[in-house]
Amino acid sequence: MLGAALRRCAVAAAARAVPRARVLLGAVELSPDSSTFKMARFVWLCPAVWELDAGGYCSLSIVAVHSARCYSHGSHETDEEFDARWVTYFNKPDIDAWELRKGMNTLVGYDLVPEPKIIDAALRACRRLNDFASAVRILEVVKDKAGPHKEIYPYVIQELRPTLNELGISTPEELGLDKV
Repeated sequence: MLGAALRRCAVAAAARAVPRARVLLGAVELSPDSSTFKMARFVWLCPAVWELDAGGYCSLSIVAVHSARCYSHGSHETDEEFDARWVTYFNKPDIDAWELRKGMNTLVGYDLVPEPKIIDAALRACRRLNDFASAVRILEVVKDKAGPHKEIYPYVIQELRPTLNELGISTPEELGLDKV
């Protein structure tokens, strides 16, 4: 009975599977008496198709294997060019709240703590949008990105202090958010 239920689940899963899609798959092997099953896990990073054989068992056919090269043939961006690109992005006069969040999410995805001049441009964009919450969140993200390196965040705040005072932005510590 359990085997029949598992077979029905496998058939339903096969019917719902999208052919030729990149998938992370597990294969269920049912014994002939349908009372026991084995589960095997496979990671397939190539197009695959679920098929049902004559006995109602699911099988997986590999359609093609894609090779990918992780080479970079483009020009490499210097630190100054990287900083200038992000400062220019946040200094756009018509930046909207979505673009601000998108830019910060992309920037946070990099394995670095943004330079104070990039954060300065982002904070000024927050001020243009009258978005105090995003400004505080940017400072929280910078503290989080600094991680275990306790000297980075105070340095960034020290460099941003004139901008913070000019724009009237409080740090998370001044707001008591570090104690929550």
